[in-house]
Amino acid sequence: MSNITKSMFESIRGALAADEGKSSNNANILRTEPGNTYTVRLLPFAADPSKTFFHYFQHGWNSFSTGQYVAAISPQTFGDRDPIAETRYKFYRGNDEEKAIASKIMRSEKWLANVYVVNDPVNPDNNGKTMVLRYGKQLHKVIASAIDGEDAGDLGPRIFDLGPDGVNFKIIVEKQGDFPTYVSSKFTFPTEIKGLAESDHEKIYKSGVELNSIFPIKSYDELKEMVNEHILCEDADSQRSEAAPAPVAVPTSAPATAAPVPVAAATTTASTDDSDIQDLLDGLDI
Repeated sequence: MSNITKSMFESIRGALAADEGKSSNNANILRTEPGNTYTVRLLPFAADPSKTFFHYFQHGWNSFSTGQYVAAISPQTFGDRDPIAETRYKFYRGNDEEKAIASKIMRSEKWLANVYVVNDPVNPDNNGKTMVLRYGKQLHKVIASAIDGEDAGDLGPRIFDLGPDGVNFKIIVEKQGDFPTYVSSKFTFPTEIKGLAESDHEKIYKSGVELNSIFPIKSYDELKEMVNEHILCEDADSQRSEAAPAPVAVPTSAPATAAPVPVAAATTTASTDDSDIQDLLDGLDI
């Protein structure tokens, strides 16, 4: 198959299998809307095929202090401690008020992949571009089955092939109640991509972005500040005031105690917009 070697596909499949075993810059993310079908061709990450997918966990909620939507990648993505998850778990075991707060802090499991857009019915300007597909468990089930599941015999490397032996991924977005569902999505029969010359394949394969750099990764202390400001509703100015050194008196018979270490100010948060609402809906992709 054109440009997709066996070793490249084995590297992708190995990375996906390893990931299954585990218990920002301004991203060019493909947006999907219910009532539409989006056609894409998955792309391997040519620089390192094992990084073709980025699997991560995310927290998102409307701030209990400002009402603005806030979100962050969970350190549990990398096997590290997560103060947001710890606070959420503690609140779930607390009183009714704390349980209500915990229920509004959404934790979602997501994947990212580079795709070549064959047809975007809502934004046709995206056609012919390399974009990032963000998806949840429903689409992941379809992709995983094509790579190393019951559909792997018929699909396998074809899902990454830009040539006529390759297959498109049709993302069918329907509405179930008030939320989108992707359960009807599927890979199609082998077909060529109209208007795409073979001489362009290599350029497209190299156009994918490094997916683990799409979103900013906050440190434990930065996430703790988010907890303090947006869950516990501790005012940032108050935190700084409490952490400021107290006036030092001239010692008489006993030395003055050491002043506490200042706490860093909480980070600012953008106001809620259509992208934030989309993030909330994406979190419901089960």
